[in-house]
Amino acid sequence: MISSALTAGSQTIFIKKGNIEYERKTNTYRLYFSGEENSFWDQIKKSIPQFKTDHFNLIFNESRSVYKIGKENTDQKISYFESPANENTVYKDLDQQISVSQKQVFESHFLISDSLKNLEWKLLPETRTIAGFECHKALTKICDSVVVVAFYSDEITPSNGPESFGGLPGMILELAVPRLYTTWTATKLEQITDTDEKVIIAPVKGKKANQKEIIAKVDEGTKDDTWQNFHNRVLWFVSL
Repeated sequence: MISSALTAGSQTIFIKKGNIEYERKTNTYRLYFSGEENSFWDQIKKSIPQFKTDHFNLIFNESRSVYKIGKENTDQKISYFESPANENTVYKDLDQQISVSQKQVFESHFLISDSLKNLEWKLLPETRTIAGFECHKALTKICDSVVVVAFYSDEITPSNGPESFGGLPGMILELAVPRLYTTWTATKLEQITDTDEKVIIAPVKGKKANQKEIIAKVDEGTKDDTWQNFHNRVLWFVSL
């Protein structure tokens, strides 16, 4: 396991490939029940954990990566209230500037081919240490107004990160979307072999769709009055 950039004398050896495990934490009460004050929601609230933790892996080399679900937390199943991004698989080709994503939206699985996100990042002076790496802060927005906070390390050279995020001078090791009450934090980085790199392939299962069709699916699934308040949150999740 690598916990920080390797050094040889005074020279830093930058990391170009590996397997990063991310721990994703969601405050389910804040995500699903903010502003919901009635007996129906109170009963549902009592049946699920306040905080949910999931694990994802990003297996990467200099040009390609695949982000997919990691080890399972069998004690934290919350049925209908699973995040729409709970089973995302995201493949990226940095050379070709393309991505292929397999996403579940309600009961349906979709396969989305697209160009890599072209995000406008604001680099900030704040730093913190994550999984042994010094990381620098950056901000961007998705869906016009949803703030995303990232901490990236230039000691891991590919411009990459969890979900569909990237475009910074290094690897994103922590990501937070405050309006989704969700954070992704790298807990460890392991070396990979040539054999491990063979799993860096695009997903193939799911109904082929574009972003417009995904949005239509979200609109359809949240049209009932009971779920109207969740519309934007689901839309933000499928835009990750």
